Amino acid sequence: MKLYIKYMVSRRCKMLVMEELTKMGLHYISVDLGEIEIVENISEEQRLKIKTNLLKSGLELMDDKKAILIEQLNTTVIDFVHYSDEQTKTNFSDFLSEKLKQSYTYLSRLFSESEGCTIERFIILHKIERVKELIIYDELNLSEIAFKLHYSSVAHLSNQFKKITGLTPSFFKALKHKRRINLENL
Repeated sequence: MKLYIKYMVSRRCKMLVMEELTKMGLHYISVDLGEIEIVENISEEQRLKIKTNLLKSGLELMDDKKAILIEQLNTTVIDFVHYSDEQTKTNFSDFLSEKLKQSYTYLSRLFSESEGCTIERFIILHKIERVKELIIYDELNLSEIAFKLHYSSVAHLSNQFKKITGLTPSFFKALKHKRRINLENL
């Protein structure tokens, strides 16, 4: 049985969900960002208990098909930008359509209506947060960061970074108090 969870955007969230399922004596096949698959069919009472326990941690069990699709889109973007080193051969709109088995036009319209911004803007915001994280870690230079995050060039990355943050990447790197935004708040 599959369950869909809103605001599940990190490995820490996955660990929390696994812990809750184990406490309840439920066995899971997989726990991915925004989605869990459990072995058992659960009763309405168990579903309510899962929902209540997850809410205490800021996570939300979802039932609405459109909300589930939007959350899957969110988690696909987050997973790809923040946790994957995969290099796609296709453009990101085709990647999302293929992964979510929906037309990009439909996904784009649904996402914009629900979230108040375009998918492209959402991706850019996450990429910039990832750039900030990689700059803070100071393990990669800007060329390597640009390649890792699928930018066509360092200039493109720098222009986008400045447009979103108001700072150049090098100025951001020089700041003593680097400010990042929690993924949950993007």
